[in-house]
Amino acid sequence: MKPRVLGMILAGGQGSRLAPLTQKRSKPAVPFGSKYRIIDFAINNFINSGVFSVYVLTQYKAQSLTEHIQRGWRFGTFLSDYFITLVPAQMYRYEELGAVWYRGTADAVYQNMHLIENYDADYVAVFSGDHIYKMNVEHMLEKHIESRADISIAAYPMPRSEAHRFGVMQVDTRGRVTEFLEKVKDPPGVPGDPDTSLTSMGNYIFSRRALEELLEASISGQEEGFDFGHNVIPRALADGYHVQAYDFHRNPIPGQTGPNLYWRDVGTLDAYFEANMDLVSVNPEFDIYNPQWPLRTSSEFSPPAKFVHESEGRKGQAFNSIMAGGTIISGGTVRDSVLGRNVRTHSYSLVENCVLFDDVEVGRHSHLHRVIVDKQVTIPPGTTIGLNADHDRDRGFTVTESGVVVVPKSYVF
Repeated sequence: MKPRVLGMILAGGQGSRLAPLTQKRSKPAVPFGSKYRIIDFAINNFINSGVFSVYVLTQYKAQSLTEHIQRGWRFGTFLSDYFITLVPAQMYRYEELGAVWYRGTADAVYQNMHLIENYDADYVAVFSGDHIYKMNVEHMLEKHIESRADISIAAYPMPRSEAHRFGVMQVDTRGRVTEFLEKVKDPPGVPGDPDTSLTSMGNYIFSRRALEELLEASISGQEEGFDFGHNVIPRALADGYHVQAYDFHRNPIPGQTGPNLYWRDVGTLDAYFEANMDLVSVNPEFDIYNPQWPLRTSSEFSPPAKFVHESEGRKGQAFNSIMAGGTIISGGTVRDSVLGRNVRTHSYSLVENCVLFDDVEVGRHSHLHRVIVDKQVTIPPGTTIGLNADHDRDRGFTVTESGVVVVPKSYVF
C-alpha cells in the first residue's frame, strides 16, 4: 500500500530581520515575486509531489497568513485526506508549567503530536515555510525509504566559508550523518571536498516511530528552546538512530533540465531583495514558468496589466520586469523590477531595480532606485527614493547595508 505521508509546514517564524516587512505579518506571509507569498513555495512543493495532507503551523502575527491560506489554498470536501489546514499555536502540553507558546521548531511538532496520531501517518515531512526553492518531496521520501533511515535531512552543499550561518552535517561516504553542528565557526567539509559543507535546509522526513520516540526523549529537561537542530538531531545521533543526508542538488524537478541548485533563505532584507531580482534576469536561475511544476497562489480577480501612452518622452514601458494583474504603467518606465497587483506608475516616473507590493502608486516625475515599497503606499509626484541614503533615513525608512531602501506599509508622506 502507498505509505501515508503527512506534511507539516513550520510557518510561525517571526522574521525580525525582515522588519519592517514583518511589522504586521509573519515571515512566511511576506509577498514575493509579484503575486506570491513566501509560504506558497513550500505548499507547492508538497502539492506537486503528491503530498495532499498538510498542516501549516502558525504562531506570530498570523492573520495575514491565515487569510491567504483560507482564500487561496482549499481542496474540496469529498476526500478527507486532501487538506491544507491551519494550526495556530494552541498551548497544548506542559500543564505543569502553565500554557506556553511554541518554544522552537521541534516544540511546534511536539505540541501537535495528536494530529500525527489522528492521521495515522507512516512518515512525517516537516518543512520550513520561509525559503524560496523547488523540491520534489516524493524523491526525498523514496531515498528515505530505500536507505531505511529514521530521519532524512535535506542538505544543501555550499562553500565552507559561508556555512557557519547554518546547521552543518558531517557525513560518511554513504551520506549517513555522523555529526550535526549548529552554526559553528569552523564547519566541517564533505568527504573528498574539504572546501564544501553540507548545510541543513530545515527540511526533514521522519519515520513516525522515530519522531515520536525522539520528541518524547528530547523534551526532558528542555526548559527554554526546543529545536530539531539544537536538540532532536544531536539526540538521534547520540542514541544510534539512522540519520541520512539527502543531497538537494540531486533532487529532480519535472520539466527542468540540469541539477536543482536554487535555494534561498530570504531571512534578511538584502537576501529577500536579491531573490526577487533573481526572477527578472534574462535567464533566471529560478524558473517560475515551468508548466510541469506549476506555482499556485491565491486567485487573482483583477484585470490584465496595461501599458499606456506612446509619445515623445512619455511612454509606458517596462524592461526585464514582472508584474501582476491590475497594474498600469502610465507614461513611465519600469526597469529590472517586480511589481505586485494594482500598481500605478504615472507619467515621467522611473522605477528601477525595485520591488513594489500591491496597491502602490508612483506619482509623476518620481524616481525610485533599489527600493522595496510595502502595500498601500502613495508616492507623491517628484519624489526620489534610493538616491540619497541620508535623506531616506531622515524620513524614517530602513536602509540596508547594501543600500536597499524599505518603505513600510501604509506609509504617509
